Amino acid sequence: MAHKNFKSIEKTVFGRGSFAQLAEIVAPIRERNQQYFVYVVDHYFKGKALENQLQAQPEDVIYFIDVDPNEPTTEQIDQLRDEILATKGLPSGLIGIGGGSIMDIAKALALMLTNEGSSVQYQGLNLIKKPGVYHLGVPTISGTGAECSMTAVLTGPEKKLGLKCDWTIFDQVILDSELTASVPTDKWFYTGMDTFIHCIESRDGMLNNAYSFAYGEQSLKLCREVYLGENAGRSAENDDKLMVASLMGGLSLTYSEVGICHALSYGLSKIFGEKHCYANCLTFQHLGDYYPEGVKEFKTMLAKHNITLPTGLSANWTDAEITAMAHVAYNLPHMWNHAIGIDWKEKITLDTIKDLFRRL
Repeated sequence: MAHKNFKSIEKTVFGRGSFAQLAEIVAPIRERNQQYFVYVVDHYFKGKALENQLQAQPEDVIYFIDVDPNEPTTEQIDQLRDEILATKGLPSGLIGIGGGSIMDIAKALALMLTNEGSSVQYQGLNLIKKPGVYHLGVPTISGTGAECSMTAVLTGPEKKLGLKCDWTIFDQVILDSELTASVPTDKWFYTGMDTFIHCIESRDGMLNNAYSFAYGEQSLKLCREVYLGENAGRSAENDDKLMVASLMGGLSLTYSEVGICHALSYGLSKIFGEKHCYANCLTFQHLGDYYPEGVKEFKTMLAKHNITLPTGLSANWTDAEITAMAHVAYNLPHMWNHAIGIDWKEKITLDTIKDLFRRL
């Protein structure tokens, strides 16, 4: 059996107010390449207080990118790369400030600035030829695990699949939970549940092991405190806990794998453009026969926070749409292998997956 030999984030700063150290952290990196930084910032912060706290230098380039409702695409990454290189040449580095989609854009763009051709040809494992430029991630929402993941998930013409290699990992992350204060309550719930689902799927599959289990259990403990504990709900203390849970959940799945919920969620995102964390929640509520304990706990959290998820969605879908989603999900063998076993193709057919989508 081949064991995973994965790279982790090189440097992490954690704590409320730690974002103020950004300029100091990147100062030594500014000597590289054409001596400027590219900022990729969630459009949500345009015109808000954070815009004035970016600590950018006059030579830096700032992109405010709207990732709602659309998730990152290969075309978007290719266009940004071409524009940046044509305008100012190779930057010293790249800074991503936002949620999971911004993290993925930052990671993918950092790689594509040094790799030729379209990002479509690099969707998969270890296909990137050269290391990217320095890249730093500042999550402003907790849950996706994108801040520590070795995957930059992109939707391409054919598939939704990540650029995945050691070089995808951020060189530095800044975990400042003050930046998550403005997250709307529904998004705070859905993204937190992404972490919860990461840990359940990591744990309840074939590739679970002592390493992934240790991170996953600690992440689940923090999730339970945030969403079900005596002091459940939004607070500074819980924002800190959720930010750490997100990181640990991401590390858990890195050394294990995600499962059925994520496979189906990718189908929903690819065909209907549903945001990843919300798509996970829509799907997970119907998977009690695969994840009985996890789904039961998830439904308790839904009730506790008065979150109502729609059901009966599949009544409005055509067979062609369901088939298209099933194909996306089926073509994620690593997830099915983890959830069901290496003989998963004997147990899971395209029709099985179509029936799973019909539950929604």
